[in-house]
Amino acid sequence: MDLGLDVQERDGFAVLAVSGEVDVATVPRLREQLHGLVAQGSNKIIVNLDGVDFLDSTGLGVLVGALKRVRSNDGDLYLVCTQPRIRKVFEVTGLTKVFSLFDTVDDAVASS
Repeated sequence: MDLGLDVQERDGFAVLAVSGEVDVATVPRLREQLHGLVAQGSNKIIVNLDGVDFLDSTGLGVLVGALKRVRSNDGDLYLVCTQPRIRKVFEVTGLTKVFSLFDTVDDAVASS
């Protein structure tokens, strides 16, 4: 399955909707997209993972790297994730302590 990436601007946030499978084959495109957003000056990013069917450790690594990059620019990166199997990946790895996870983009925007 291919990786879908769609960026929209919303109340000062860059919202990146990700769909498909995030794995070793597709993760370079996700990394490039996230690095590009930061390079363009976006320091408030929401990554919407609700369209993601599969997320492996390489995908987690890219998200952690993007979080560090955004925070080094005095920003933050929020995740929207309601799918139980994807959310479980964050819970099992302890990354729920690192990332702010939200049920909707509206919730993430409202939290800032």
